[in-house]
Amino acid sequence: MDETLPPCPRCSCEYTYEVGALLVCPECAHEWAAAVADATDDAGDGVVRDAVGNVLADGDTVTVVKTLKVKGSPTGIKAGTKVRNIRLVNGVGDHDIDCKVDGIGPMQLKSSVVKKV
Repeated sequence: MDETLPPCPRCSCEYTYEVGALLVCPECAHEWAAAVADATDDAGDGVVRDAVGNVLADGDTVTVVKTLKVKGSPTGIKAGTKVRNIRLVNGVGDHDIDCKVDGIGPMQLKSSVVKKV
């Protein structure tokens, strides 16, 4: 068994295993096709896309598409909140946007919960 499987694209866990035609991550339970993993390795150009597929760049303005709970804040971030001047980073987990939200302060967001304005 000399074949090494690719790490999980979601959490980078190296202990992936095969179930039929799919690869499975034991840590985050993400499942993906082996052919898709090969394609994403080749196209790993670092493009960050929002919830609807628009390409994001530093300095963009985005809106939050769903209400988010924020630890330490009684209200959280409501859907429709505008966030200006975002910065793309390699954050913790899936958090790839560094920003400052009015009324909350500096934080990191996932690109899957925002939409480019």
